[in-house]
Amino acid sequence: MASNYPNSPGAYPVDTSIAAADAVAPSVSYLQKLILAVLRSVGAYGATGDEIAERLGWERFRVRPRTSELRVLRKIVDSGARRKSQSGIASIVWVLAEHAPKGGDA
Repeated sequence: MASNYPNSPGAYPVDTSIAAADAVAPSVSYLQKLILAVLRSVGAYGATGDEIAERLGWERFRVRPRTSELRVLRKIVDSGARRKSQSGIASIVWVLAEHAPKGGDA
C-alpha cells in the first residue's frame, strides 16, 4: 500500500489497518463525493458525522475517515458550531469550505 493521504485512505502500520485501507481505497473518491453532497444539501447549517451517516444510511465509523480527508483537502471546515452526537458528546458541525466562518477553519 502506497499512502497518498489524503487522496487515498491512511492506515496505521498494522496488517488489519493496511488491509482496511486497501479495501476502501477504490471507493474513497465516491464516498467523499457523497459526503460533500450531504453538506451541499444542508448549506451553512452543516452536519455532524452522525448526521451525515444517518442521511447516507451508513454506520458512523464510515464517515470520520472521509471527513478527515476532506478537511485536509480543505473541501470542508469546522463551522465552530457543536451538536450532540448519538453518544451525547459535542460533535463538530462540518460545512463546505464556502460556508467557512469568517477567519477560516474554526
